[in-house]
Amino acid sequence: MAPDDHSGTHEHSPPLTAADLGYRPFDADNHYYEALDAFTRHVEPRMQPRVVQWVDMGGRKHHLVGGRLTRAVANPTWNPIAKPGALRDYFKGNPDGRNPAEMLRDREPLPDHYMDPRARVKVMDAQGLQAVWLFPTLGVLYEELLRHDVDAVVAMMRGFNQWLHDDWGYHHDDRIFGAPYIALGDPAAAGEELDRVLGLGARVVVMRPAAVTTRTGRLSPFHATFDGVWRRINDAGVTVVIHAGDSGYSSQGYADDQFSSAGLGSSMATGPNLRAFAIERAAQDWLMQSVFEKIYDRFGNLRVASVENGSDFLAPMFRKFSQIAKKNYWWFDDHPVDTFKAHVWVNPFWEDDVNEVTELMGADRVIFGSDWPHIEGMPEPLDYLTELKDFSDADRRAIMLDNVTYLNEPQPT
Repeated sequence: MAPDDHSGTHEHSPPLTAADLGYRPFDADNHYYEALDAFTRHVEPRMQPRVVQWVDMGGRKHHLVGGRLTRAVANPTWNPIAKPGALRDYFKGNPDGRNPAEMLRDREPLPDHYMDPRARVKVMDAQGLQAVWLFPTLGVLYEELLRHDVDAVVAMMRGFNQWLHDDWGYHHDDRIFGAPYIALGDPAAAGEELDRVLGLGARVVVMRPAAVTTRTGRLSPFHATFDGVWRRINDAGVTVVIHAGDSGYSSQGYADDQFSSAGLGSSMATGPNLRAFAIERAAQDWLMQSVFEKIYDRFGNLRVASVENGSDFLAPMFRKFSQIAKKNYWWFDDHPVDTFKAHVWVNPFWEDDVNEVTELMGADRVIFGSDWPHIEGMPEPLDYLTELKDFSDADRRAIMLDNVTYLNEPQPT
């Protein structure tokens, strides 16, 4: 297990390097930047106005999503692009008191390895990585904007996943594992898409942590309506990742809820607000409800990984689980904390206290993810080794390699 010392990194200890490990880690949180036609290449022209289109405004290109202008990112062409980990110091507490907007001014021409798997493998070799899970950048943001048009969500899901297979594959060179995106709004379509991507060799699928908007209203993802989807996942034995994105959470009037990359810069003028907490709230609610609705009792082979959602919510969530288990003693076959730890793996934010999450979950339920090459991630994936320098070799290897390797291997029933 992790040490009892919660004081963080010890400056007197030399930093670990990849050469010290004797193995190459598996990064559970890498990203691509979507190609210009990622949302249009495989979407029928008649549906494109309801899904995603390009528009020129003021000499710049932007996305229309469902016919509405979105500024989720300042430049969806990605060229030029801010460098990986540009905001690392900001998320480490901003010790130099810099405006985050200033940190993002250093940009570079779009590198090939953000869009091409062959170039990415070469970079992974240089970084000392064995493999990566690969997730969307914009793909986890647009379902919320379309959720009231279920047919548009289905068209986006199918087209986006086909683009991903074209450009990256679902298991490129057995090192890059692109995660197809599954939206549950139309359960039959979601089941068909699961069958298709699993047939093409997908090892992991990704969803956003959110309630589901169907044609007849909103439902919990764990409602019996979606059991056909969960049964497919259960039987195939692939891991479901809930990844941070736009989950549609409301600040109830305390803040502007529009998802925008401009938020950090504007925070210098407006100050912090509740919007910054939405990501962790969404994941916590999804994970708690998965236990409350006993999805793991119905489908005992499910494995869920929470990626880029943080871990600070775990301790209060476990306390709440214990309180609810006592009050509702007749409902749970097993203690909800035990059920959670049997089926869920957690990737903490790199700035979280990994000692705490490991003590709560066990080293066999914690997974390393760098969020590379995003601006809020790490400049280099293995910079994370600094956070694990006081861990035992066995626990460090579990977090950096073994746990994700296990999750990446289908365990069919």
